[in-house]
Amino acid sequence: MLAPVRTEPPEETPVSLDEVKLHCRVDFDDDDILLEALIGAATAHLEKVLDIAIVTQSWRQDFGSFSCLRLPKDPVQEDGLIVEYRDAENLQQTLAGSSYRLLVDSRGPYVAIEPGQNWPAAYSRVDAVSVYFIAGTAVDEVPLSLKAAILLHVGHLYQNREAVTVDAVSNFLPLGYEALIWPFKKPGV
Repeated sequence: MLAPVRTEPPEETPVSLDEVKLHCRVDFDDDDILLEALIGAATAHLEKVLDIAIVTQSWRQDFGSFSCLRLPKDPVQEDGLIVEYRDAENLQQTLAGSSYRLLVDSRGPYVAIEPGQNWPAAYSRVDAVSVYFIAGTAVDEVPLSLKAAILLHVGHLYQNREAVTVDAVSNFLPLGYEALIWPFKKPGV
């Protein structure tokens, strides 16, 4: 399995600039560009740590065969799921949507063949099968604990703009952040 490729980024962020400014107690516009960059950084970090897509975005996952079509991002929306493959002649084909379905188990989402159907023969190459899918949720459906974790992270980055501090006392609050994201961690992540 190759690395997943994001084909379309989210149109919105999980938290708005106004939410961040309220959280950070910022009542001026001078730092808006910085705060928007920090929202992006905190969101990307959380998505990487949890191996999820927070807000709706499009992805492609390539596979060498039809053996196991496990999708690396969660949650996956059933609409928008498309399976393409290279046939025995190395020609691009699209599999009929009625021949497969999206399932989710304890390890996450995967594409399975419908009962009574068979996967077609695929050409031998590392990207013989491509699954296009939409992962994430609408902004208003993002769990509040993930929004709070992003706000904490942005607030920390905004207040601490250097890699080290010269303060005599260090006040690191990992438990709050970890407690907020813990329910979303996958086993082994």
